[in-house]
Amino acid sequence: MDDLHVPPGPGLPRGLTIPAGELLEQFSHASGPGGQGVNTADSRVQLSFDVGTTTALDERQRARALDVLAGRLAGTVLTISAAEHRSQRRNRTAARQRLAELLREVLVPPVPRRATRPTRGSQRRRLEAKRQRSETKRYRRRPGAS
Repeated sequence: MDDLHVPPGPGLPRGLTIPAGELLEQFSHASGPGGQGVNTADSRVQLSFDVGTTTALDERQRARALDVLAGRLAGTVLTISAAEHRSQRRNRTAARQRLAELLREVLVPPVPRRATRPTRGSQRRRLEAKRQRSETKRYRRRPGAS
């Protein structure tokens, strides 16, 4: 088993390398495609990665990953399953690619919201609509009421 390399991208300017020792793979029988090998092949792969104890992430990245992935973690362990292919090797590759993509998405820093002002035209249209509505309601009143 090799190290997992996550290519550079937003939030990961130098990329990321996860040591092979920090990835745990478990194999089990997959339902679905299999044909004759269905009784013998353990082609489903469960790839587990402990986000809380990894040496691949710095403290800021770890805190961000734990926060964003909170709903998917069991403790601090992230588990990815892959069973869409008939071969164990292809499922291992698929699980590793999914983990790499997920980590890239998670480690992108949030874009802060920039406050904007309404345009002069939108303000004018809003006030004109309020005037129209007010006029409509004014004409509905009884003549003697103020």
